[in-house]
Amino acid sequence: MHKADDTVRCRRHLADEGSTLAFGAQLARELEAGMTFYLEGDLGAGKTTLVRGILRALGYDGRVKSPTYTLAESYSLPAFELYHFDLYRMHDPREWMDAGFRDINNGQAVSLIEWPEKAAGWLPPPDVIVRLTIRDEARDVECEAVSPRGARYLETCCTPC
Repeated sequence: MHKADDTVRCRRHLADEGSTLAFGAQLARELEAGMTFYLEGDLGAGKTTLVRGILRALGYDGRVKSPTYTLAESYSLPAFELYHFDLYRMHDPREWMDAGFRDINNGQAVSLIEWPEKAAGWLPPPDVIVRLTIRDEARDVECEAVSPRGARYLETCCTPC
């Protein structure tokens, strides 16, 4: 991990769904296989909408739904596999292992993980934590790099502030 004094952060105000989709497209530009993102925020904060924006920018035009009941959705993209996890319904962190997810991100996939605290201690460490906060009818987003790879990523795709 890099030192706390050089942490890279990116903050944006997302006025509406279109802004969230556009920010997802911005994040998609520099994604690389092997990256892991934790997506944090209350129910309805826009986590799946952000994922939809990422996928649309990567050329996926199929249906993008929240994997709340299936726990995971996978998307085969030209450059890598993308896994979207929603751990909201998990009751025990060991369910991550029991579901066979441990071996998914072997450096060949991108993982976007909603509700990462539900599998604390079992997940791969994140490169970037994305926090979405509801503010009236809008959203605020903060991305924080927590690995050197995440710092390079944010420095390239999102102007730090």
